[in-house]
Amino acid sequence: MAYTSVRDLLNACKTSGIPMDEMILRSDLGESGLTEEESRAEMRRLWKVMTETSRNYRAEDRSASGFAGGDAAKVEKAAAAGMLYSSGYYAEVISEALKTAECNACMKRIVAAPTAGSCGVLPAVLLPLWRAGAFEEESICRALYVAAGFGQIVASRATLAGAEGGCQAEVGAASAMAAAALVYLKGGTAEACAEAFALALTNLEGLVCDPVAGLVELPCIKRNVIGAVNAVSAADMALAGVAGHIPADEVIDAMAEVGAAMSADLRETGIGGLAGTPTGQAIREIVTMAGDNE
Repeated sequence: MAYTSVRDLLNACKTSGIPMDEMILRSDLGESGLTEEESRAEMRRLWKVMTETSRNYRAEDRSASGFAGGDAAKVEKAAAAGMLYSSGYYAEVISEALKTAECNACMKRIVAAPTAGSCGVLPAVLLPLWRAGAFEEESICRALYVAAGFGQIVASRATLAGAEGGCQAEVGAASAMAAAALVYLKGGTAEACAEAFALALTNLEGLVCDPVAGLVELPCIKRNVIGAVNAVSAADMALAGVAGHIPADEVIDAMAEVGAAMSADLRETGIGGLAGTPTGQAIREIVTMAGDNE
């Protein structure tokens, strides 16, 4: 059965001596009824979709609203010209997060990881490493199992839906999953993976879901960038031995409590927050009128 607490997952790894990705794989097999070969094939397929989404990105593409598209190309161009503070891996993380999230807004094929609104975070931190040859596909897929295992625990203890828990449940969870995956790839311990997960989720606790005009574009796309960069920072802190001091399970529970306390206007309704600003309302009118004219 799937794990419902990070503590239980860590204890299982410790007592069995089995790597975390393998423990999560075994849990998946018990829940899904798949064979190991089938499960691994499915994970490779999902990774292939992530790579294809990035490869199929086109700078000229725009969403139906006209408010999303082309930003990843801007970052790549500026990075190549030496105009940015970020460079190398970090610049690629930013552009890749934008690419996948923009592709989602443009109705292209993506992997909900764990949701469509947070689809850019995991591929953003993994694709540059894979392209650089730092890790092979097999290692990436093992890290994806680790990410999925932590995501399953969030789903069981709290929620992954912005409509229930705000954006902390989507981009926050994706960021935490990505942080754990990064630590795993670097050879970090199971405990370090959990620490990175907790740090990343802690950093985005309280993040509301306030999509302008109800679309998964503003501010959702740029929040994928924040989730990805936060994941790298949390992974680096955990690898360095920095502690957040609040256990992962308690961080998840706190996130659930905060989400439940949020006003309904701040949970994917397109009413409060940025969606309720004068500009947000003006954009909503533009999108509504465009829809009526179709």
